[in-house]
Amino acid sequence: MSTLGHVASDSATMLRRNLRHMLRYPSLTLMLLAMPIIFLLLFVYVLGGTLGAGLGGAAGGRADYVEYVTPGIILITVASGATGTAISVAMDMTEGIVARFRTMAISRTSVLTGHVVGSLIQTLLCVAAVLGVALLVGFRPSAGPVEWLGVAGLLGLLILALTWLSVALGMSARSVETASNLPMPLTLLPFFGSGFVPTDSMPAGLGWFAEHQPFTPIIETLRGLLTGAPIGDSAAVSVAWCVGITLVGYLWARRTYNRASVR
Repeated sequence: MSTLGHVASDSATMLRRNLRHMLRYPSLTLMLLAMPIIFLLLFVYVLGGTLGAGLGGAAGGRADYVEYVTPGIILITVASGATGTAISVAMDMTEGIVARFRTMAISRTSVLTGHVVGSLIQTLLCVAAVLGVALLVGFRPSAGPVEWLGVAGLLGLLILALTWLSVALGMSARSVETASNLPMPLTLLPFFGSGFVPTDSMPAGLGWFAEHQPFTPIIETLRGLLTGAPIGDSAAVSVAWCVGITLVGYLWARRTYNRASVR
């Protein structure tokens, strides 16, 4: 078998390990799924009537707001998945299993690849579940097949970017508790962007930050693809942010993995 074949085989083995871990311990997946669903129900049924009235749409109220807020909830779902990845990687680092893998004749990159692909699958399933709940509470996307492909591609890029970043955070953390807190800013960023209210309704300084932080163009692109809202240059900016975060996360994770001491 070639070197590439060994890498692919070892990565597949590590992926099966991570998927089986998710099946045997579903509490983490349920926790990652619960938060965005609670936020969705809270903002639609408790705050949606008031916030939706300020959007100025034809229907107004809750019906407008569920269309507006769903892309932001999807971003929170992806950010929650990053938290789960950081926790899983930190558990492997602190429990010594990575040290054990280092003594075995397996590809070094397969350990990280298994985590990344497993987290990608887990987060995509969570996004599908949250989108299903959004449909139940009244979200009615107007996207056609091309727009849905765009949504899938952008979400895939975003999940890959945040997963590599969270792998690096999990490897850098000294404990599982620390790893669970490090990705928290990712979960908060949609609140300080256009995820829940338009950025022009914010104070000047906060509005400037909301316009220029990475999640806002991604939310605007998802909103445009799903509901037909204007996208402008948000798609290109979104791809640039995703590629940049992926490179930083990958290089940081690889460097940390190669020099990490046995814990």
